[in-house]
Amino acid sequence: MNEREFAELAAGHALNALSPEDRAALEQARLAHPEWEHWIAADAATAAGLAEAVPDALPPLTARSSLLTRIATMPQLPALHPAEAAAAPPGEGWSRPRAPEAGVAEPSEESPSPEEPSSAEQRSPEAPRSPMVEPAPTTTMIQAVQRRNWTRGLFLLAASLVVLVTLGFGAATINEFVNRPPEVVAMQQIESAPDALSATAELGDGGSATALWSESIGKAVLISNGLPRIGAEETFEVWFVRDDEPVSAGVFDPNENGGATALLEGTVQSGDVIAVTVEPAGGSPTGEPSTDPIVTIPTS
Repeated sequence: MNEREFAELAAGHALNALSPEDRAALEQARLAHPEWEHWIAADAATAAGLAEAVPDALPPLTARSSLLTRIATMPQLPALHPAEAAAAPPGEGWSRPRAPEAGVAEPSEESPSPEEPSSAEQRSPEAPRSPMVEPAPTTTMIQAVQRRNWTRGLFLLAASLVVLVTLGFGAATINEFVNRPPEVVAMQQIESAPDALSATAELGDGGSATALWSESIGKAVLISNGLPRIGAEETFEVWFVRDDEPVSAGVFDPNENGGATALLEGTVQSGDVIAVTVEPAGGSPTGEPSTDPIVTIPTS
């Protein structure tokens, strides 16, 4: 297991979402690599911080039971056609309670008549009703709410971790974009310019050098491959040759494969010839080439 895989398992460990196999692998890696323990601590701190940031705004535990109780005890309108119900004034269509007539016996429960009013209709509308008391929450209801809260918090934490990971990759990408080498920035600017031009010249040992430039932005970049090997006390220097007068455009050192990308110092002008010479380390001490050019690239 590498450190990246360990970091992924550490995030799952903070969410308590690892399988038994992953948890065992994580514990073995913790014993083998104690230097990775900071991933466990960081993810645990993130989970704790996100949990503390969630505000406590939960509905009452008895909201559902109270609503169902009110629906069960609330008088209901009789079944009417929608058109009739819409045209009826408020209160019309309700069955008013009928008081029992004197001398008439109450019907028994064993033989109810379909035309007799129910016990709810027999109560006087003016009779005071007992206040509604919400029932105490049951253990099942409390456990259901706790499971709901835990599940909601788990999903919130997972989503937050995804956002943090996304922001981390985004920050790395932005950092790479901001810290681009100047020669890369110049190449992109040249390629976007309407007057971008390029030319390639061959080196004596099979290498090549390609110059890219744009007079509108005044920049030029030299890309070399297969440059000859030079001594430790030597360097390559690039020049703008204007009217047979060389103007130094900086020095550069290739990599071990003889490749290099150099941003030329100064401003490229129409008719310049880009030349490369081998000079002492630090560049020509006289300000003029001390050797013949190994490559020349005309820009016109």
